[in-house]
Formats: sequence, structure tokens, C-alpha cells
Amino acid sequence: MGKMCESCGMPMGKDPQGGGTNADGTKNDKYCSYCYADGRFTFEGELPEFRDLCRRAMVEGGMSRFAEWLFTRGMGRLPRWKQR
Repeated sequence: MGKMCESCGMPMGKDPQGGGTNADGTKNDKYCSYCYADGRFTFEGELPEFRDLCRRAMVEGGMSRFAEWLFTRGMGRLPRWKQR
């Protein structure tokens, strides 16, 4: 399996921007563009709220509720959330 965003778990190959951006404008290879832009996280809350935000976005994008649950259930094991 390819590289995944260390915040949301999305495969980096699915990111239309090819990754987030650092403060100096360079690409960040740890986080996707939905989670990280201009050297900061786009969401600063806690994991439960972030998981809900991601689930809503997936359902609005046409994903089934089962699929969004499947893809978000392991978020707490991702590096961004493990270090909290």
C-alpha cells in the first residue's frame, strides 16, 4: 500500500494537490492538502470532532456510511493523533 496522510489516513495518491504545503510553500509528504496547508493543520480540534468532519465529507462525496466508518475507525492510530 502507498503512503497515507498521517492525519486522516487518505491515500496520498488520491490527494488532488499531491500533499499539503509547508509554511515556505514546499510540499509536505506527511499530510494531505485537506489536513495541512501553509505549515499548519486545517483542523485544530480533538479526534472525535475531526473524525465526524471527515465522515460527513465522505458521505457528501458519495461514500456509503459503512465505507466512511471503515475508513475512519483507525484514525486514532495515525501518527498525528497518537502523539496527543
